[in-house]
Amino acid sequence: MRDVRVTVLGTAQDGGVPQPGCARECCLRVRANDALRRHPVSLGIVGADGSTHLIEASRSIGEQFEIWHSVDPVEGALSSLSITHAHLGHVDGLGLFGKEAMGANHLTLHCSESFAALIENSPPWHDLCEQEVIIPKVWTSNEAFEPSSGCGFRIKPIPVPHRDELSDNHALLIEGSGANLLFLPDHDSWPETLRGRNIRQWLSELEVDIALLDGTFWDADELPHRDMSEFPHPTVRESLERLGERNEEDPDIRFFHLNHTNPLCNPSSPELAELTAMGWGLAKEGDSFTLERL
Repeated sequence: MRDVRVTVLGTAQDGGVPQPGCARECCLRVRANDALRRHPVSLGIVGADGSTHLIEASRSIGEQFEIWHSVDPVEGALSSLSITHAHLGHVDGLGLFGKEAMGANHLTLHCSESFAALIENSPPWHDLCEQEVIIPKVWTSNEAFEPSSGCGFRIKPIPVPHRDELSDNHALLIEGSGANLLFLPDHDSWPETLRGRNIRQWLSELEVDIALLDGTFWDADELPHRDMSEFPHPTVRESLERLGERNEEDPDIRFFHLNHTNPLCNPSSPELAELTAMGWGLAKEGDSFTLERL
């Protein structure tokens, strides 16, 4: 048996970085330097028994498996897949598990009841269920479960508000015996999520040691020609105002799910310098965390 290892496989918002169709400087810079590319958010987890578990199904699964293998060589078929909600970048790789590509068989898909209903009634996802490529298994909110027997960790789905036109949305708390990791790529606002608490209180209640937090936009002026109320997310600037500088006892907080316009994508930006000077971090693809097995 081994310890549980969690690897960050993607750190971008649904469109990735660079974003298709974008001819702005933010994406031209990335196209000129492959090292700056970012895939949609995803995690890979290797259990204590060697089982493999994927969080989110982006269209970049192929590249993300290569990142995963470079950090923690994995073999065999996936043991489970978990999906937080039905927005594009979290689900648009589901079809790759079908017979035209990976040819998965009886892959357990952990998800909410509303997401299971969506895929079972939406072609071509319905076909994946009919062919038993994926087997949806509905979780219960706020109840931790083992994604596969003997894997040595649990996942607790925590409901958080986010645009629910297709399905509801959950953050995922990955629980090991020595540390817990929070995966929170999307939520509408801190007041709705926190319900009267502050960020530190909420993370403390969940016993979080490592937090990957929604960092979609740096500030509210990032999309001057779009109505940003259509894309509700707390900005990184707001999160930093709520957090202030990092204290010694604070969890390891790293922002991810970056939109292509977010200046944090630029390693020489003053915004990134401000973030790191306050003691907080930016998630990188290939970041790896060890959670002692349960």
